[in-house]
Amino acid sequence: MTAIDHPGAESTHGEHTAHDGGHTKPNSFYIKVAVALAVITAVEVGLYYLDIGKLYLPTLLVLMAIKFGTVVSLFMHLRFDNKIFSWLFYSGLFLAVFVYIAALLTFRFFDGG
Repeated sequence: MTAIDHPGAESTHGEHTAHDGGHTKPNSFYIKVAVALAVITAVEVGLYYLDIGKLYLPTLLVLMAIKFGTVVSLFMHLRFDNKIFSWLFYSGLFLAVFVYIAALLTFRFFDGG
Protein backbone atom coordinates (compact mmCIF):
# COMPACT_ATOMS: atom_id res chain seq x y z
CA MET A 1 0.00 0.00 0.00
CA THR A 2 1.11 3.55 -0.62
CA ALA A 3 0.58 6.76 1.31
CA ILE A 4 -2.34 7.55 -0.96
CA ASP A 5 -4.14 4.40 0.27
CA HIS A 6 -3.86 5.60 3.87
CA PRO A 7 -5.46 9.04 4.39
CA GLY A 8 -3.47 9.76 7.57
CA ALA A 9 -0.13 8.64 6.18
CA GLU A 10 2.33 11.11 4.74
CA SER A 11 4.55 10.51 1.77
CA THR A 12 8.22 11.27 2.16
CA HIS A 13 9.09 10.90 -1.51
CA GLY A 14 9.42 14.30 -3.17
CA GLU A 15 8.09 16.12 -0.14
CA HIS A 16 11.50 17.49 0.86
CA THR A 17 12.15 19.22 -2.45
CA ALA A 18 8.60 20.57 -2.64
CA HIS A 19 8.86 22.22 0.77
CA ASP A 20 12.16 24.02 0.32
CA GLY A 21 11.77 24.78 -3.37
CA GLY A 22 15.10 23.14 -4.17
CA HIS A 23 17.10 25.64 -2.08
CA THR A 24 18.86 23.09 0.07
CA LYS A 25 22.31 23.68 1.45
CA PRO A 26 24.64 21.08 2.91
CA ASN A 27 24.90 20.83 6.67
CA SER A 28 28.47 22.13 6.49
CA PHE A 29 27.14 25.46 5.18
CA TYR A 30 24.89 25.90 8.21
CA ILE A 31 27.70 24.88 10.55
CA LYS A 32 29.95 27.55 9.01
CA VAL A 33 27.19 30.14 9.42
CA ALA A 34 26.69 29.09 13.05
CA VAL A 35 30.44 29.41 13.70
CA ALA A 36 30.44 32.88 12.09
CA LEU A 37 27.52 33.90 14.31
CA ALA A 38 29.39 32.58 17.35
CA VAL A 39 32.45 34.63 16.37
CA ILE A 40 30.33 37.77 16.02
CA THR A 41 28.82 37.07 19.44
CA ALA A 42 32.32 36.65 20.89
CA VAL A 43 33.30 40.01 19.38
CA GLU A 44 30.22 41.60 20.96
CA VAL A 45 31.13 40.17 24.36
CA GLY A 46 34.75 41.22 23.90
CA LEU A 47 33.66 44.78 23.13
CA TYR A 48 32.28 44.99 26.65
CA TYR A 49 35.80 44.67 28.02
CA LEU A 50 37.41 47.09 25.55
CA ASP A 51 37.17 50.84 25.84
CA ILE A 52 36.35 52.03 22.33
CA GLY A 53 34.46 55.12 23.44
CA LYS A 54 31.58 56.37 21.36
CA LEU A 55 32.01 53.59 18.79
CA TYR A 56 30.74 51.02 21.30
CA LEU A 57 27.01 51.34 20.69
CA PRO A 58 27.11 51.82 16.90
CA THR A 59 29.41 48.80 16.60
CA LEU A 60 27.05 46.67 18.67
CA LEU A 61 24.06 47.82 16.61
CA VAL A 62 25.81 46.95 13.34
CA LEU A 63 26.86 43.53 14.63
CA MET A 64 23.32 42.93 15.89
CA ALA A 65 21.85 43.84 12.50
CA ILE A 66 24.29 41.49 10.73
CA LYS A 67 23.34 38.62 13.02
CA PHE A 68 19.62 39.37 12.65
CA GLY A 69 19.85 39.46 8.87
CA THR A 70 21.86 36.25 8.75
CA VAL A 71 19.51 34.33 11.01
CA VAL A 72 16.26 35.39 9.34
CA SER A 73 17.55 35.04 5.79
CA LEU A 74 19.34 31.70 6.16
CA PHE A 75 17.98 29.80 9.15
CA MET A 76 14.40 31.02 8.74
CA HIS A 77 14.71 30.73 4.94
CA LEU A 78 13.40 34.28 4.50
CA ARG A 79 15.60 34.69 1.44
CA PHE A 80 13.43 32.21 -0.44
CA ASP A 81 10.00 33.33 0.83
CA ASN A 82 7.62 35.99 -0.39
CA LYS A 83 9.09 39.53 -0.27
CA ILE A 84 6.31 40.71 2.07
CA PHE A 85 7.83 38.56 4.82
CA SER A 86 11.22 40.16 4.24
CA TRP A 87 9.63 43.58 4.46
CA LEU A 88 7.89 42.68 7.73
CA PHE A 89 11.01 41.30 9.39
CA TYR A 90 13.36 44.05 8.28
CA SER A 91 10.89 46.84 9.06
CA GLY A 92 10.65 45.33 12.55
CA LEU A 93 14.42 45.47 12.84
CA PHE A 94 14.57 49.11 11.77
CA LEU A 95 11.70 50.03 14.10
CA ALA A 96 13.39 48.30 17.04
CA VAL A 97 16.72 50.06 16.38
CA PHE A 98 14.93 53.41 15.97
CA VAL A 99 13.02 52.98 19.26
CA TYR A 100 16.19 51.90 21.06
CA ILE A 101 18.15 54.93 19.82
CA ALA A 102 15.23 57.25 20.62
CA ALA A 103 15.09 55.87 24.18
CA LEU A 104 18.84 56.37 24.59
CA LEU A 105 18.53 59.93 23.31
CA THR A 106 15.74 60.56 25.80
CA PHE A 107 18.00 59.50 28.65
CA ARG A 108 20.84 61.62 27.23
CA PHE A 109 23.03 58.54 26.73
CA PHE A 110 25.00 60.15 23.91
CA ASP A 111 25.90 63.35 25.80
CA GLY A 112 29.03 61.65 27.11
CA GLY A 113 28.72 63.03 30.59
